Amino acid sequence: MSLAAAVCVEYPGFALDVELAIGADELVAVLGPNGAGKSTLLAALAGLAPLARGRIELDGRVLADTAAGIDVPPEGRPIGVVFQDYLLFPHLSALDNVAFGLRCRGLSRPAARRQARDWLQRVDLTEYAAARPARLSGGQAQRVALARALAIQPALLLLDEPLAALDVSTRAATRRELRERLDAFAGVKLVVTHDALEAIALADRLIVIEQGRVVQSGAPAEVTARPRSPWVADLVGVNLFRGRAAGERIQLEGGATLLAPGAGDGEVFAVVHPRAVALYRTLPEGTPRNVWRARIDGVDRDGARVRVRTVGPLAMVAEVTPAAVTALALDQGGEVWVSVKAVEITTYPA
Repeated sequence: MSLAAAVCVEYPGFALDVELAIGADELVAVLGPNGAGKSTLLAALAGLAPLARGRIELDGRVLADTAAGIDVPPEGRPIGVVFQDYLLFPHLSALDNVAFGLRCRGLSRPAARRQARDWLQRVDLTEYAAARPARLSGGQAQRVALARALAIQPALLLLDEPLAALDVSTRAATRRELRERLDAFAGVKLVVTHDALEAIALADRLIVIEQGRVVQSGAPAEVTARPRSPWVADLVGVNLFRGRAAGERIQLEGGATLLAPGAGDGEVFAVVHPRAVALYRTLPEGTPRNVWRARIDGVDRDGARVRVRTVGPLAMVAEVTPAAVTALALDQGGEVWVSVKAVEITTYPA
């Protein structure tokens, strides 16, 4: 079972143009900032947003092909959707919410309720069968929505921000439960989220979308180790630069330079972890190869570490201890010397 899709959706001022291929043996998370086009992609796959151009093939069946004039309506697609706010019917019990999709597929009410009861048992909610959504916790409502989507035995399961409606105290436990239930699902699985932790915890592969385009794709470890956009770098918490390398010299966009051994030749990305950035009040002694004067643009405390944002020839974030903040009197607007060891810069082809 697999999904192959080329999706182009156009709205005034925005265009989504994405290709993706997903097998049944992997759980893929589409990650990106707000407004990137993630939910639009999900809606297009489900048949809720019309394609301007493209083709969607699921398990050998063509669901949409603008060139051939094919457009299977949403109710005719073997797709289950878990919406961000779950969209449970408030006037129906948990049992009848799960049975709803089965009834739409032509099952009699008794048969649909029998199958719905079985699905509530699978998600450990049998005792809440008669409860209406208002009586359910966020995690319970999410499980009812998941059971409703799975009850119709879809070939493709789409989840739009499945944990966004949960409070922080229940999110981690629900994330683990969700991963277990998704692992047991034999169809194609696609999760849409803007939460990096959620995506990394759930997915086998990440697809990063920005401004309607795929900017990076790969295993979570690969994407986080080698970010290819400032947004991804910010999620991971590293400094990312792009420039042209010649030997160990990298001429960055904007005019500044970095020295890094083995940078190679051609367009490269350079990553500097904030822990590799040293701050000084005076010009450091010795012969540091990457050093410049900068101004502190912000000081953000996070537990035992402090992230200091600096601006100058290069905008750089340093991670220091609270003791260093006090000893160096690091305050917003103050001036410092910034130093990065050349051997602590990671480079890879752009």
